[in-house]
Amino acid sequence: MSGVLVTGGGGFLGSHLCERLLQENKDVICVDNFSTGSARNVAPLLENPSFRLLQHDITMPLHLEADEIYNLACPASPKHYQINPVLTTKTNILGAINVLDLAHRLKVKVLQASTSEVYGDPHTHPQPENYWGNVNPIGARACYDEGKRCAETLFFDYARQYDVPIKVVRIFNTYGPRMQPDDGRVVANFIVQALRNQNITIYGDGRQTRSFCYVDDLIEGLVGMMATPADVHGPVNIGNPVEISVRELGELVIELTGASSKLTFHPLPTDDPRQRRPDISRAYELLSWSPSMALREGLAKTIDYFEGLLKSDQYQVLRGLSPAG
Repeated sequence: MSGVLVTGGGGFLGSHLCERLLQENKDVICVDNFSTGSARNVAPLLENPSFRLLQHDITMPLHLEADEIYNLACPASPKHYQINPVLTTKTNILGAINVLDLAHRLKVKVLQASTSEVYGDPHTHPQPENYWGNVNPIGARACYDEGKRCAETLFFDYARQYDVPIKVVRIFNTYGPRMQPDDGRVVANFIVQALRNQNITIYGDGRQTRSFCYVDDLIEGLVGMMATPADVHGPVNIGNPVEISVRELGELVIELTGASSKLTFHPLPTDDPRQRRPDISRAYELLSWSPSMALREGLAKTIDYFEGLLKSDQYQVLRGLSPAG
């Protein structure tokens, strides 16, 4: 079976991408080692005869056939990628080499899911694709930040040296259903804490800003980038340019959940960026893409998802608790 290969297909973004591709009647090969992804995310897809699931670590070579390749395989939250930073670096670099070698052999397009973290703690705001970034190469976040930067280097070198038709997108903060409740990222943290009426944990004074893109909008950007001609390489920012402070986000989550939670403030982690907002001019020009989901509406959908998940018997079992009677 050939089809569209999605590495990291069991993750938050990967599972949504697999679902979207199946809706287009494409055959999909989902590859994941489930180190941070969840089989639960793709379980509903297993009944589809056009869907194939392969448990595999992309630090090892891939031996299969594919018509297109999306490389989304890598832990994406600091909590997860800092557990084993050497493995995170290997996943970024060896994983990139393995998907690029496969694309080279098969002569197919390959898309790299890069990240806004390549900009580090930016001195330019908003961040355009021609900004080279301000990254600490030896800090605790470098395994991810520099790993993704090196992966981009490999993609462009394979394009120059071997004429591989690459696509590179830089993903900004994305949220929505299927985020893990314990992944450590701000939207999941705030929603889970609010639903439990726990205090909202804010690092720093809360004035640092982020821009949040709903997952459906992000997936449309990825699919749109893959559909561009072979000589369109990117990089292209995919994210929502509407900026909000972390404190404002916490207050909005409390409002939408009706929680009695209070905001609490804690020391800011090392190298945490002060501002993060994409310049999406290039995405609009090349892909006719811009996000459509308002933050309030997207958060409401995400809250509904987490509310159902936290009440589910499956989640209680995973936490080692007895299912609710």
